Amino acid sequence: MGATKTDHFTDQQNNIAIIAKALGHPARIAIMEYLSKVDACICGDIVNELPLAQPTVSQHLKELKNAGLIKGNIEGNAICYCIDEKTLEQIKNYFTTISIKLEKKNKNCC
Repeated sequence: MGATKTDHFTDQQNNIAIIAKALGHPARIAIMEYLSKVDACICGDIVNELPLAQPTVSQHLKELKNAGLIKGNIEGNAICYCIDEKTLEQIKNYFTTISIKLEKKNKNCC
């Protein structure tokens, strides 16, 4: 069986791509911004903040959770979500590394 296209890239490159894809929708950005303002919330709170139906919000939450951007705990009938700081730190480090490399690079490029 042949190698998949992702096999040609590093684990870090694949992880950052998964995270970037999960952040590739404005509703997910809005969810992340909302979660950054509150300590924890249930899905219903997020639904009230967005102009989307509950099943749509749930799908966006699922994508963010699958990418490791958020984590959730079941409390009775509700799920409380919060941002996964570990993944956020990974993104921060990735872009910091790129920024440092750009600062060192020749300023005459392009």
